[in-house]
Amino acid sequence: MFFRIRAIGVVLSLFLAAECGAEDLSAKLLIHVDQGKDKISRHIYGQFAEHLGRCIYDGFWVGNDPSVKNTGGVRDDVVAALRELAIPNLRWPGGCFADNYHWRDGIGPPDKRPERSNVWWGNVPESNRFGTHEFLGMCAQLGCEPLICGNVGSGSPQELEQWIEYVNADRGALADERRDNGRAQPWHVKFWGVGNESWGCGGNMRPEYYADVMDQFTTFMKPFGGTEPFRIACGASDANTNWTDVLMQSYKRKQMFQGLSLHYYTLPTGDWKHKGSATDFEEDSWISTLKNTLRMEDFVKRHSEIMDKYDPQAKVALVVDEWGTWYDSADSAALFQQNTLRDALVAGINLNIFNNHCRRVRMASIAQTVNVLQSMILTKGAEMVLTPSYYVFRMYKPHQDATMLPTELTSPDYVYEKMTIPALTTAASRDDKGAVHVSLTNADPHHAVVVECSLAGADASKTDEWKVSGEILTAGRMNSFNDFGKNAEVKPTNFDGAKVKDGAVSIELPGKSIVMLAIENLTAASAKDASTK
Repeated sequence: MFFRIRAIGVVLSLFLAAECGAEDLSAKLLIHVDQGKDKISRHIYGQFAEHLGRCIYDGFWVGNDPSVKNTGGVRDDVVAALRELAIPNLRWPGGCFADNYHWRDGIGPPDKRPERSNVWWGNVPESNRFGTHEFLGMCAQLGCEPLICGNVGSGSPQELEQWIEYVNADRGALADERRDNGRAQPWHVKFWGVGNESWGCGGNMRPEYYADVMDQFTTFMKPFGGTEPFRIACGASDANTNWTDVLMQSYKRKQMFQGLSLHYYTLPTGDWKHKGSATDFEEDSWISTLKNTLRMEDFVKRHSEIMDKYDPQAKVALVVDEWGTWYDSADSAALFQQNTLRDALVAGINLNIFNNHCRRVRMASIAQTVNVLQSMILTKGAEMVLTPSYYVFRMYKPHQDATMLPTELTSPDYVYEKMTIPALTTAASRDDKGAVHVSLTNADPHHAVVVECSLAGADASKTDEWKVSGEILTAGRMNSFNDFGKNAEVKPTNFDGAKVKDGAVSIELPGKSIVMLAIENLTAASAKDASTK
């Protein structure tokens, strides 16, 4: 009887070990700490705010609502949360909304501004109470740089030129008008988008036609007040490499822009009509979403290769100014969606991709900051919730403006039914104090992976001096999320699964997790040590 019970116990233990992922999957990571040369621009960690749903009104802006603490109409809690992320830039007013937005509607006394219909997002009334002064004042509170997207689809070169003059000029009639409206000093806005999705909602243009229109508009985007505009031309969607080719040919001829955009949204199904649920999903939707988000790597590479052909010195930045998840919404005009652990993995994977391609990708904006799509923050009245994606951006802060370190990763596969993806992604950087930061994602929801991390160029004989610390973001379920009135289900905690061992760092990376490590007190290997490797 004893042996029978013991045998059953052994079988049960093996079953539980398999279920819990105790197969001891392994990976190897080599970080070249002595080869970094490209900087990870902080602008990769940018945000996007469109007049869409409750992103602006109720999200950022509450006006004179006394029930929500605010400064100048902007929610104090949202400002404090975003300052904690050190957001570098905020893109506004769209999106599709931008190519119907006329900036003069949003200046002057708020009670005299015209009401318009938001024709792109439900024909809801647009009060224009939140306009240029309110946006730029909010950016000052956030401590970030504004990225204003100009109206090319239904606007004119003169309208965009005068908008730039209004916000940047230090003298002249438009500067006087700005002063009369309450702002004496210029804002010195640097970043300007030359239209949005001109191949679609921004005008349904051919790339050749848009290239000519873009040249016309950029001709009049002058350095008023001494601020030279950083002009971001409308780029491609997804795999439309022909658009990039045509625009880069135009750049080579005239060099009229400094950035070229790219838009790509991650859908679980890849079908815009039936995208899938934000919270009610099974493992097939988990892996399909992550498989689709990994396509960003291919898109970045393909568009970068074309840009390299015409711009080998990488003077033009690839600006991924719309990216993130997009699910089915009960209100397609508002695009509110919850944000689960799955979205956190999407954020970590994409930021790793951008970091590793920072030579070309130098700006990005996740869509969107509050209450819309893959947001950082959700609001309901005076309540606020920080999403899993918010915490990924907070964990990844050390990468901002750090030096990217080349990595070599050998990852096990994550397999479910007929789908296979690499289980792990990573990025590494070195800050100005010499600390190395390593971000890792594990997409496999069942299996931990033991990562053997070697640091090429570091003195392995002094590992007793190395200090390793970190944070981890994970949860009990794939669709765990943070909701109003409840304790957060998805929130970072201290990570103690990394140990210095045999001249390397051994990292036990749990399933469905994002980890950020800091490795400090490294010293460079001697010339003799380096020559033997």
